[in-house]
Amino acid sequence: MDSFAQKKAYILEQISLNSEDNPDDSPKGTIDEFLKPLIATINGLDDFVTTSSCSGRVSVFLEGEKGVEEGGKVTGKGGGKWLFVSHDPKEIEGWEKKVFGQDDKMAEEWLGHVAPQTSLILFKYEAMILHVQCRSLLAAQALYSTAMGCGFRESGIGSNNNVAIRISLNIGCPIGYGEGDNLHLLVPTSYLQLLTQQSRTLFTENFRRMDMLHRAIEGLQIKKETVEETKEQRAQRKRQEGLRRQREKMEAQRADSTNAHLQS
Repeated sequence: MDSFAQKKAYILEQISLNSEDNPDDSPKGTIDEFLKPLIATINGLDDFVTTSSCSGRVSVFLEGEKGVEEGGKVTGKGGGKWLFVSHDPKEIEGWEKKVFGQDDKMAEEWLGHVAPQTSLILFKYEAMILHVQCRSLLAAQALYSTAMGCGFRESGIGSNNNVAIRISLNIGCPIGYGEGDNLHLLVPTSYLQLLTQQSRTLFTENFRRMDMLHRAIEGLQIKKETVEETKEQRAQRKRQEGLRRQREKMEAQRADSTNAHLQS
């Protein structure tokens, strides 16, 4: 078993153990159901193994505490809090009530409260992203070309033949701010409903592209990698072949001599 096959076996073992009781490091903790068929197809091919993934999601995130350095530079101190995350378009209806409760009216005279260091509430729609480690550069190039052909125009090949499959279908905007334990809206509720509607549209297109990619990968064939022989390698091969022929000739002569002696 080569090094790639060993690493793939380890990754597949970790995937098989992933569950709600044994979560990974993502906010959700488990592999998205919508991606499992595509992941199974990719991992069923000898030259690929998936390393991380997201099928697409809507999220609402409260930024962590910020600070202001001398000179007015704003710096993040880390942290933050996920207020809402869903990978299923059927679950996003009414998300604003889950985040802001019944008091989801736009804050009045909010401008004075939103200083540069204010922790903003960010709404995001993010499309599918899939990272795949490939056995060789040839395999990585084949997967990259397939993804690009299916419209995943933000894809790329990184170090160690890792392919990131991405598409530019996204929304990202501030919708409110946090003040202690209180959350305040910066936009009218009609705008939140527009964000929900647009997210559903992007989910639909995201899943369509995902299905297209799945069908394309099912038919993917990797050409055998060929290495051109240098002049030095060809000369060395010729010498070895010549020496081999000499040995075979000498062994044949010895065998003929032995047979002649036994027959005399």
